[in-house]
Amino acid sequence: MTSNIMTRVHGLGIVLVLVLLIVAFSIMSPNFLDANNLFNILRQVTTLGIVAVGFAFVLLTGGIDLSVGYQVSLYVVVCGMLMSQFDVPWPLAIVLVLVLGLGIGLINGLIITFTGVAPLIVTLSMMTILNGVSYLLSKGLPISGFPREFSVLGQGSLGVIPISVIVLALVWGIGYFIANKTSTGRYFYAIGNNVEAARLSGVNTRRTLLFVYAVCGLFTAIGAVLLLSRLNSAQSATGAGFEFSVLTACVLGGVSVMGGRGSLFGAFIGVLIVGVLDNGLVLLNVSEYVQLVIKGVILLTAVIYDAMSKNSGGRRKQIGGVSIGGGKGDQHDKTGEQNAVPAGTGPAATA
Repeated sequence: MTSNIMTRVHGLGIVLVLVLLIVAFSIMSPNFLDANNLFNILRQVTTLGIVAVGFAFVLLTGGIDLSVGYQVSLYVVVCGMLMSQFDVPWPLAIVLVLVLGLGIGLINGLIITFTGVAPLIVTLSMMTILNGVSYLLSKGLPISGFPREFSVLGQGSLGVIPISVIVLALVWGIGYFIANKTSTGRYFYAIGNNVEAARLSGVNTRRTLLFVYAVCGLFTAIGAVLLLSRLNSAQSATGAGFEFSVLTACVLGGVSVMGGRGSLFGAFIGVLIVGVLDNGLVLLNVSEYVQLVIKGVILLTAVIYDAMSKNSGGRRKQIGGVSIGGGKGDQHDKTGEQNAVPAGTGPAATA
């Protein structure tokens, strides 16, 4: 009960922060509320918003995926090469990239669930690998020359609504349904609160985590395709630091880095805050380095608040350090058991 009240209060708080940011930037920059600028913000946050859905799922289970930034880099390079160098039809190129995203997400999930290595370490290693692979493929050069029809996805509109925003809405609708209307979504919270209690309650933790990381990879690939379509240029540096922006958006939105708490609505508001902040600082000609300092302070503040609120409820976890092994010695705070799925409601537990 207390957790639900805190979540609602935080939700109202971040909506207020978003409104205050909009008011402040509209006063400091007359062009901020221009219709073209507002639609530009929506286009710019499309990729961030889509990736944030899968990333929020991962955080809810107590994990983390630091590889999403260089996943974006790899996907835009592969998609660009397929279309420009191998003359693959753009719809087929998109399908192949989505399959690639699903595969990389599954690899992350398999390593985490079957080795027990912390998600932080696994995805940090994968981030480095994907960075190297994308540069090997592109040789550090930009890739361009895509079909005009492909550019419509990121630059076109249906009426006044950008197509990319429609795709964002569809992805968020799917994410909301999974998180709030399915037993799998409830398992995210159970695992995030106490993975061992969830396993003993009948949750197939391995299968759930495989699903979470696979969905994260798939949604990241969707976001990367839309980003490539908008930019019309594929570069290996495209996704550098992107994981930082996604993490900032999710944590600002109240998705706990220690798992078990948060909502997609909050994450969506966090995405809008990051988008408005980026756009407003650019309009005010704030230095890129100053922007990095501001974002770093915001993320640090949000993480400290998250940790303090989590500890005040008596639940302590290592950030991103969920271990899924053969059921041996997962030392989690047992107070999370009250949030576990009741026995007999889920699939058979893993061995």
